[in-house]
Amino acid sequence: MRALEDKVAIVTGAGQGVGEGVALALAAAGARVVAAGRTAEKVERTAAAVARGGGEALALRCDVTNEDDIRECVERTIAEYGTIDVLVNNAHVPPLGPLAEIPEALFDEGWRTGPLATFRFMRACRPYLMHGGSIVNMGSGSAIRPDLTAFGAYGACKEAIRTLSRAAACEWGRDGIRVNVVLPLAMSPGMAAFLEEHPEARDGVLGAIPLGFIGDSEQDVGPAVVWLCSDAAHYVTGACVCVDGGQDYVR
Repeated sequence: MRALEDKVAIVTGAGQGVGEGVALALAAAGARVVAAGRTAEKVERTAAAVARGGGEALALRCDVTNEDDIRECVERTIAEYGTIDVLVNNAHVPPLGPLAEIPEALFDEGWRTGPLATFRFMRACRPYLMHGGSIVNMGSGSAIRPDLTAFGAYGACKEAIRTLSRAAACEWGRDGIRVNVVLPLAMSPGMAAFLEEHPEARDGVLGAIPLGFIGDSEQDVGPAVVWLCSDAAHYVTGACVCVDGGQDYVR
């Protein structure tokens, strides 16, 4: 099923991990994808993978902390495709570390690449989404697990994104714009690095997932995003969808 045939989707942080998987899934559903990311080589690789699968993609270098880059990304998308139907805010540099030790500069980077970038991209795309467009922002289960050591700053940034999303859903619903949040758990370079650095944590991570495995960015997270952006979810906005194998966040 090509639920997004002829739609135009911008995906930030599309050069690897969840962003790459979502970009590939959107393209497989028929969307023309703008793969945006701060490393040109990575988003070009994603665009090439889309093309190999028979889809269409435009790779754009975009540092989401730079307002000019965001504006240029939106303008290039409009110049190339004439519209924007979907925005997926996935890019985020995670600020990890115990609250007593994490450098303030790292927390600031997490804020600028996460909530602030999400806010800026949503506002830049809003005029083009008012025909019935959809925004999906990436949250994290760590935002509702404050007991996870070293994830406090990251969770705070992700919870800010969730609040922004709910507010936008309420404020922009009458404009025809739906805004939802996905809380994914999938294998990515970041997850792989974490498990390599902390092999003792693997059993704990897997043990907390009722389905017993870490998801795949394209095959598990991607279809959820496709559904949220499709007409099948036309009455869904302001929702927070956990795509994480059933993790229990209540402690």
